[in-house]
Amino acid sequence: MNRKIVAALLAATLLAACTKVAQSPGGSSTPPPRTHVLTIADGTGDIPTLNPHLFTETTLLYIAELTMAYLVRYNSHNEPVPELATVVPTKANGGISPDGKTITWHLRHGVRWSDGAPFTADDVVFSTKVVLNPANNEVGRDGWDLITKIDEPNKYTVVYHLKKPYSSFLPTFFGSAGANPCILPEHILAKYPNINHVPYNSKPVGIGPFRVVSWTRGQSIVLEANPYYWRGEPKLKKIVYKLVPSFDTNLTLMQTGAVQLWPLVPAAFIDKTKAIKTLTTVVQDSAYFAHLDFNVTRPLVRDVRVREAIRDAIDRKALIDKIQHGYGRLQEDFSTPAVPIAPTDLPLIPYDPAAARALLRQAGWRMGPGGVRVKDGKKLVLDLAYFTGSSSADDEVELIRSYLKAVGIEIQTRKYAPALFFGSYQSGGIVYGGKYDMTLFSWQADPNGDMSNFLECDQIPPNGQNNTRYCNPKVDKWMEELKRSYSEAKHRELLRKETEQVIKDVPMITLYAQQFGFAYDRYLTGFHPNAQTPFDSFMNVDI
Repeated sequence: MNRKIVAALLAATLLAACTKVAQSPGGSSTPPPRTHVLTIADGTGDIPTLNPHLFTETTLLYIAELTMAYLVRYNSHNEPVPELATVVPTKANGGISPDGKTITWHLRHGVRWSDGAPFTADDVVFSTKVVLNPANNEVGRDGWDLITKIDEPNKYTVVYHLKKPYSSFLPTFFGSAGANPCILPEHILAKYPNINHVPYNSKPVGIGPFRVVSWTRGQSIVLEANPYYWRGEPKLKKIVYKLVPSFDTNLTLMQTGAVQLWPLVPAAFIDKTKAIKTLTTVVQDSAYFAHLDFNVTRPLVRDVRVREAIRDAIDRKALIDKIQHGYGRLQEDFSTPAVPIAPTDLPLIPYDPAAARALLRQAGWRMGPGGVRVKDGKKLVLDLAYFTGSSSADDEVELIRSYLKAVGIEIQTRKYAPALFFGSYQSGGIVYGGKYDMTLFSWQADPNGDMSNFLECDQIPPNGQNNTRYCNPKVDKWMEELKRSYSEAKHRELLRKETEQVIKDVPMITLYAQQFGFAYDRYLTGFHPNAQTPFDSFMNVDI
């Protein structure tokens, strides 16, 4: 998940390319009486906290979109719209200074937290200091570390002074898209030295259309309409977000009607939800790309030739066809069609097992007993970590295993619950702790083209999300240039150079750009998901 999904340059909408399928009458055409109660589940299981400052898994981000406080949210066209800010800062409106180093936020009057307390600039200043406090287990501080001074001219204005221009300030600075931090209530949290283990993390107070009522760990989070929300009360009175540990179980719950909305239906399940007559399934290109990561500091994958060989050995088109049921796009870059400046014409690297074997021989790995390569007495046996809950992930791993076995590489798989897999470095998380030779999951692509949060040298955990431990000073220089420029043309040029170099260095392999479904009850109305923040516009959703 990405710490900064910058939407200022998102000129095109993914929803224009959506296709609506599988809406069947299935019985009486008379809709049942509205209950105004919606049950959601996504099949990814439990989460360790309700505070998005401390965890970045998608389920929590969706709950945060419904409940937490943000300066900017995103509309159905993936465009930033003011939320607690009255206007999105630009150079044209004076919100960004001519030198790009001062950002001014004008805040709404009359806004209250979900407990009724007033919201002011004090909360924004406090929350900024929370992010910058090294005692807090923030997932990353990229961009925040540029803030040199915070001014509060009045209770409804906040001014950030930066060391350098920062084009990715949206939504890094309290925007809802991606795994970015929300604004926190000073009146509740100011008394604590840090936010790592406070009661707030189990029952947060926010400024969204809904507020948290209860959290039964491992089972569900219950939300109710927020009577203090500044836009008014939503049509739904209650949302139950079930924490289901299995996509297969979630499908059953959708079939029986126990769940009415499944966001991000995995490709392997899209045809199954299409077949359910009581559901509508919308299929769209997403902001996510599936990738296979290497911990480049581990001895067995430190040699780039080994990583190249693994890329050559995997038939990624077959992964799309066999595991993703055709829902995915084969590509090399680390973006998706959600990124309008992505270098979409990069040549594809072909599936070539013979080339993989040649690279392994060049790297000194010779075929040994049992068809496993050996070098200096060590077998080429790699630890592959991934998370539980998906039979399609199991199938994908087994197919990858077969491709690697064919060139003399063996893998040992280790599966973890999502809460541990995506846990923070400080809590012993697998991804950020680098406890693997290879791992696979998905990133959310940044429409601004900023890849620094997961590739820059200074973002290696615990400082950020560079879980591959990749470090190339030349790529760092380009990524820094991109962040300092507000020019889209410059972003395109730099993103292409960065991407081409990272492809050569192979710290990660893009398996495919993902396509997802949104499956929901045919009587659910007002739901119009975008690619970045599907729950940012929930005022008119009803059932």
